[in-house]
Amino acid sequence: MAQDTKTKIREPEAPPPRRNRSEPVARGAASLSKDVFARAGFRDPTLVLRWPEIVSAEVARLCQPVKLSEGATGGVLTLKAEPAAAVFLQHESRALLERINRWLGREAVVRLRFIQGPLAAVQPKPQSSRPSAGEIQPGDPALAYKGPEEVRDALIKLARRRAARSRPD
Repeated sequence: MAQDTKTKIREPEAPPPRRNRSEPVARGAASLSKDVFARAGFRDPTLVLRWPEIVSAEVARLCQPVKLSEGATGGVLTLKAEPAAAVFLQHESRALLERINRWLGREAVVRLRFIQGPLAAVQPKPQSSRPSAGEIQPGDPALAYKGPEEVRDALIKLARRRAARSRPD
């Protein structure tokens, strides 16, 4: 049986050239993330990256910037907000615009547009659980230290934590 179609056999691509040195990940990630931010209209990614600092942690918990489009009349910042919070944020849009434009240093955004929907789960920073201070044994070497006061305080603090951890619960 004769074959009418010719099949192309792909040759494997050559691996990228080795440079025999390591390179920071951030160097490569910066160019990739710059393209992603540019597609969303953010020429400068600091608006997205520092959003909680710009609008406050409470407002950042309720909405996130999605897109910045610039038109003839000015920029429109699209924010994704929790459904219940969108109405509240719409009433606070003048104050939000002032904060955003103050941060950018110019009148870049003239209007806010809200899209309702669930926000991406932002993991809060874990709060360190501090063990209760234990009692330091009288013969502990931290008490015998005769150096700078700051180092002595740090050693005593360490000894208390060590004592609290080693005691039976």
